[in-house]
Amino acid sequence: MARAGAGNANGRTAVRIVVAGDRGTGKSSLILTAAAEYFPPNVPPLLPPTRLPDDFYPERVPITIIDTSSRPEDNNRVAEDLKAADAVVLTYACDQPQTLDRLSTFWLPKLRQLEVKVPVIVVGCKLDLRDENQQVSLEQVMSPIMQQFREIETCIECSAFKHIQIPEVFYYAQKAVLHPTAPLFDQETQTLKDQCVRALKRIFICCDHDRDGALSDAELNDFQVKCFNAPLQPSEIVGVKRVVQEKLPEGVNDQGLTLTGFLFLHALFIEKGRLETTWTVLRKFGYNNDIRLSEELIPSLPKRTSDQSVELTNEAIEYLTATFNLYDNDGDGALRPHELEELFSTAPASPFSEFPYKEAEEKNAFGGISLDGFLSQWALMTLLNPSSTMENLIYIGYAGDVSSAIRVTRKRRLDRKKQQSDRSVFQCFVFGPKKAGKSALLDSFLGRPFSDNYYPTTEEHYAVNSVDQPGGTKKYLVLREIPEDGVSKLLSSKEALAACDIAVFVHDSSDELSWKTAADLLVQVASHGENTGFVVPCLIVAAKDDLDSFPLAIQHSTRVSQDMGTEAPIPISTKLGDFNNVFRKIVSAAEHPHLSIPETEAGKSRKQYHRLVNRSLMFVSVGAAVAIVGLAAYRVYAARKNSS
Repeated sequence: MARAGAGNANGRTAVRIVVAGDRGTGKSSLILTAAAEYFPPNVPPLLPPTRLPDDFYPERVPITIIDTSSRPEDNNRVAEDLKAADAVVLTYACDQPQTLDRLSTFWLPKLRQLEVKVPVIVVGCKLDLRDENQQVSLEQVMSPIMQQFREIETCIECSAFKHIQIPEVFYYAQKAVLHPTAPLFDQETQTLKDQCVRALKRIFICCDHDRDGALSDAELNDFQVKCFNAPLQPSEIVGVKRVVQEKLPEGVNDQGLTLTGFLFLHALFIEKGRLETTWTVLRKFGYNNDIRLSEELIPSLPKRTSDQSVELTNEAIEYLTATFNLYDNDGDGALRPHELEELFSTAPASPFSEFPYKEAEEKNAFGGISLDGFLSQWALMTLLNPSSTMENLIYIGYAGDVSSAIRVTRKRRLDRKKQQSDRSVFQCFVFGPKKAGKSALLDSFLGRPFSDNYYPTTEEHYAVNSVDQPGGTKKYLVLREIPEDGVSKLLSSKEALAACDIAVFVHDSSDELSWKTAADLLVQVASHGENTGFVVPCLIVAAKDDLDSFPLAIQHSTRVSQDMGTEAPIPISTKLGDFNNVFRKIVSAAEHPHLSIPETEAGKSRKQYHRLVNRSLMFVSVGAAVAIVGLAAYRVYAARKNSS
């Protein structure tokens, strides 16, 4: 399958190779001999940067070789050169065993200390001077060092004087940069790395057009043409399958080459040093050196203002629904952890395994998520990171134009003007003092049982779920808990509330201080909205309704509601499971963004002032209009009088 000479497709325009090692190990002679193709009689102690011709190797990528000084006073310069390297060639002299020891005691630890994370080629120079009685092989000498320092890509011995394996040194260095081993293959276990397996599995599925789990001869040929611009002869296809079948019988079946066989072939290529074959395949399917999709394949996001959000389109929701059903192998209406892992087995990892998506959705007793929970996770990811949504849709096989999978919503200010919102996903900021019951509210939204244990929230976290509205419509609600200590930091940004559809203020209804703190937070948020123009509807939630309310609680809450123009607090008890339709009420308030907007005293005064100014301007305008009409009438009268 694959022929040599695949070429460079990783976008590199140059490779910088730094040669380092002890004094007298042959660094400069190695460089000069490679560039001039003969051994120079006189070699200066330090060479200037040396560039090899563009066509020196088949990849046709220019190579610049940097010589390094052995003088102690130049150590800082050497360190800077090493940090700027794409690959490092470390030299030792075959006739000086102590220089080989220095690789593991000085040079390789130095590279780690400098955090130089590039391929390393170890080169034994002056092969012609080695003691002929030394019978130890290069593999025996280097194996312990390579076990300790995995960054070593290749070891080679050469002789500048006899011109033995000089071009190979820099060929291997260039190859290590253009076609690195580390992202693909685990040298210790001698297996393909997980990231590589995931990428190759996606490629296999893309090429398996009839979805029968095997690449037929025609599909294999299409794959070959796409990646290497050359078809396979029938005899070559037979030969490929024979090699696989002899080593791995399950790698071939009656339909063709299986995924197992496909992965085996790539492991075989890598073991035989043909990394360029696997890299060519990966790059043809859009992967970069980190084995992630190149940024060019992910469409740019549409321009949007800070008060616009991004949602999935109906087309994307239909695709995700079909994908959910495809991977729900036991038909129980939920994706269990292993089913979800299989769904994302063609992505670098499940995007929902890390913050902020992890534990943000409702799960059943077996750790599975329902279709609503699955779509809720995608809704959250699209809200917070729409580029990640498009990238992961590509990974799991979305065939259409992925930019059609998302849409930008209308501006929130326009929603208020039109007195309704057409969004499908609403983001609710949850404010409140410590121990008010914010986390319990989020947990109850995800169907989690109540717990008396208190764990203070130190960082923001999310909960997302679907909410069925009257009339059968379904909306997705994202609850974003803001720790009390994080409010000042949040509101330090002018656009802090731009992404907020509605704010909820939770307090412990049995604790007067909790109420006062929540009321103060309400004033802070309302003031911020008034000052920035990003006003938001607000609701007050009186949590822990199973406890006795503090004295005068009703009077306090009534006064604040009347003064600020908000609805009365919504009493709930997460302990008793009495939620008073709070989540429906949150969504309903978000759907009508012109209502439930609190006003501070300063906001009211400002609004009254603007009304007075506008009224004064109106009187001035009317007065001016009367004066103009009067003047015009006088001129008509005067003209008639003169004519008579």
